[in-house]
Amino acid sequence: MAEDAAHAAADAAHSAGPGMPQLDFATFPNQIFWLVVTLVVIYFILSRVALPRIAAVLAERQGTLTNDLAAAEDLKRKAVEAEAAYNKALADARTEAQKIAEETRAGIQADLNEAIAKADAEIAAKAAESEARIAEIQAGAVQSIEDVAKSIAGDIAAAVAPGASVDADAIASAVSARVKG
Repeated sequence: MAEDAAHAAADAAHSAGPGMPQLDFATFPNQIFWLVVTLVVIYFILSRVALPRIAAVLAERQGTLTNDLAAAEDLKRKAVEAEAAYNKALADARTEAQKIAEETRAGIQADLNEAIAKADAEIAAKAAESEARIAEIQAGAVQSIEDVAKSIAGDIAAAVAPGASVDADAIASAVSARVKG
């Protein structure tokens, strides 16, 4: 009967339902085999298909980054060269502008000096002409004064000594001497 009780307990354990098959020690070697097979298949699929694609994408990305960095360095170098050329052109333009301004100032000063010299010459000519006219007018005025003085002196002499003879040459020489100084 003890043997019947052990069978009954074993049947009860089987009839109660199987437990978790993963935890059944009787199936461990089979599970380990399929686990190894699955891992080997996954390893070969990953190493032959997925990893080369990922490596290619990473290599392409690295190449793109390297090319972009090289292009950026080249553009930076060109920008520095362009800035240096711009600064040089700007300095040259400023120098040229100063040179043109100096030439213009010199030209304007020369024109101004020429105009001043011409105006001075015209003023000197007009002054000489005016002085000549003034001298002419002065000479005419002196002559008129002499003539009037001679006439008045003759009239005064005739009025002072009525009937006496008045020497016109003596009156003229006396008036001329007095007018001259």
